[in-house]
Amino acid sequence: MSLLRPLDPSFPIERQLGIETGPVVLVNIFTFDKADEPGFLKIWQDDAAFMKRQPGFISTQLHRALGESPTYLNYAVWESNAAFRAAFSNPDFQAKLSAYPSSAVASPHLFQKVAVPDICVA
Repeated sequence: MSLLRPLDPSFPIERQLGIETGPVVLVNIFTFDKADEPGFLKIWQDDAAFMKRQPGFISTQLHRALGESPTYLNYAVWESNAAFRAAFSNPDFQAKLSAYPSSAVASPHLFQKVAVPDICVA
C-alpha cells in the first residue's frame, strides 16, 4: 500500500489502536487508479479472508462508490479494539500491505455505535 492517509489527521489509526474499548467498527476508504481495480479486489479478498480467521472478528462488507471512480468503503466489526489491534499488528497481515497497488491510498478509522433515543441502540 503506497499510503495510509488518516480520515481524521488529528487522531490517526495509530492513536486509536491504544484505546481499550469494544466492540468497534473499522471504516476504511480506499482510492486507487482505475487500472489497479482488479488487483485491489483480489488483494482485499485475501486480506479479508485472513482477518476472518482472527479472534474477535465478527464481520466485514465491501462497498464500491457509484460512478466511474474506483473508490471503495470497507467496514469490519470487531468484538474489541484489542482484537482488531492484534489482527492489524500481526506481522503476517502487515506483510500483506505491500501487495496492494502502488496507487492505493487507505483511510482507516475506528468507530463505536452510538445510542440515539428512538432511532439507534448501542
